[in-house]
Amino acid sequence: MSHGTTTLAFAFQGGVLAAADTRSSCSRLVACPASQKILPIHSHLVGTTSGTSADCVLWKRILARELRLYQLRHGRRLSTSGTAKLLSHMLHPFKGTELCVAATLCGWDGGQAEEWHYRGETEMDLKDDTEATKSQMADPEKSVESIQEVVPQAKAKTLCSSSIAGTQDCFARERPDFFGPSLYYVCSDGTRLQGTLFSVGSGSPYAYSVLDQGVKWGLTVEEAVSLAREAVYRATHRDAYSGNCVDIYHITSKGWTRRNREDLKEEYYREKERQREKRRDRQDVALSQQRTETN
Repeated sequence: MSHGTTTLAFAFQGGVLAAADTRSSCSRLVACPASQKILPIHSHLVGTTSGTSADCVLWKRILARELRLYQLRHGRRLSTSGTAKLLSHMLHPFKGTELCVAATLCGWDGGQAEEWHYRGETEMDLKDDTEATKSQMADPEKSVESIQEVVPQAKAKTLCSSSIAGTQDCFARERPDFFGPSLYYVCSDGTRLQGTLFSVGSGSPYAYSVLDQGVKWGLTVEEAVSLAREAVYRATHRDAYSGNCVDIYHITSKGWTRRNREDLKEEYYREKERQREKRRDRQDVALSQQRTETN
């Protein structure tokens, strides 16, 4: 069944900007002209979605739940890198099925960013086991009590419940002290890519033609918004499965903010006005040249 969309996201000096059209298509039918393809996950993270709408919404809810549980357990937010790895691991078992999810995670990591990976034992567990062994050697009579007290605590620290995979995973810190914008692309086949510019969907080739020329690190917020709006407009002009309106989210150290939804016909009128101004400028130049030649 034919379907398509246009989503994009890029990083610049002012944070991360995410934009998407609002048309949901089903074969040759416009199923919904006002769908939301950029889904907030928490205060400093949003995700652009493309693929099957129901699958994207479902896995957004699952991911938001897991991140909230992580924040309650550890007292801090999981980094964008860790979130991308978590989502990739959750989606990988469904590789080869009809699940269709392609998400771009746009976030801002503040303070420390943790890179998490599976590890059977942590340094804390090894330290606890060493202390238990030393106590047994020093006082054999208390060895049974020390084993009963220390070993369950060590095991409790190494096990973290996961309702998604049905297994118990433990994560350890790998890379601290990262601060700034972060951008990751995650697909339902387990693909996970880091970058500064992503565009996903049937209209992405047309959006890339605008973004590759205009995206720079030193863009201001207004320049970035104008560039993202124009990229979505160019894609919807050529791609029949994209259109209607454009949603824009801006993610900074203070969290994400959403701009007012704008109908793409407004961008069409602005484009026509720019073309008329260019024609007038060319005509004025031609007239001035003719006058100089006659004189």
